Amino acid sequence: MTEHNTGAYEVIVVGGGAAGLSAALVLGRARRRTLVVDAGEPRNAPAAHMQGYLSRDGMPPADFLAVGREEIARYGVELVRDRVVDVERGADFAVTLSDGRHLHARRLVVATGLKDELPDVPGVAERFGRDVLHCPYCHGWEVRDQAFGVLATTAMSVHQALMVSQWSKDVTFFLHQVPESDLSDDDLRRLAAAGVKVIPVAVAGLVIEDDRLTGVRLTDGTVHAREVLFVAPRAVPQTGLLEKLGAEFQQTPFGAYPVVDPTGLTSVPGVWAVGNAMAFAEQVVNAAAGGYRAGAFINGELLFADLDATP
Repeated sequence: MTEHNTGAYEVIVVGGGAAGLSAALVLGRARRRTLVVDAGEPRNAPAAHMQGYLSRDGMPPADFLAVGREEIARYGVELVRDRVVDVERGADFAVTLSDGRHLHARRLVVATGLKDELPDVPGVAERFGRDVLHCPYCHGWEVRDQAFGVLATTAMSVHQALMVSQWSKDVTFFLHQVPESDLSDDDLRRLAAAGVKVIPVAVAGLVIEDDRLTGVRLTDGTVHAREVLFVAPRAVPQTGLLEKLGAEFQQTPFGAYPVVDPTGLTSVPGVWAVGNAMAFAEQVVNAAAGGYRAGAFINGELLFADLDATP
């Protein structure tokens, strides 16, 4: 890892997850002076393994990122462990790090991801990434045919309860604090068709025995034996830098995300958003692909900008 007190770069990538490292890899291979600023807070840190990434299926996320950092270093990409606390756009982008360093770049890639806010139910945060899960595509195969619970956070949790029924035929949907009246007739019909049992009582906590989930305790004192609990966290995009730069946002069912074109270019010239900084459902493989696409486009854009500026 190489660190500099000051510097001018062609591209600064903010965020060193799959999307940011992928963009940096492409840019490094294109001989662009590139810096990655990484705070070291990947969204999938609680997970022991990542799935669904061809050739990397089952790989621990930390190992994946370590390999990525080694790969970008081969092409001269620099990486600093720090956080961007301020950014200003003028003739270029002035970037300030938390330790006070001031850097400059011609282009900026925001790959700051999002944070998951879990419901305030005792035991959920402690078990998250183990037997409290959120994504059936990420973890469904590993827990297939076990007794599933689904903790409703909003009426949209019906979708999650229906989806996980692909991996188990023993699914109980705990409405928790979601009124049953918030579910549509179609919701109830589909839940019944999928064999999902609906429990309209709030959850008081989880039952843990021998370091594993064995049940879900309701506020009425009853316990439902469950081995896995799926929950949909509240996604909080880390888009403060994009907001400061004046990027245009659009409201989605999962929060406000920047308006981007197919390459990840935001409404702010010279600024790209990739990975979970631009959309909620960007799995690792999608994030890496988006970073690659942005990196390739940025290189071409810089090339033609320089050519067009040549007398």
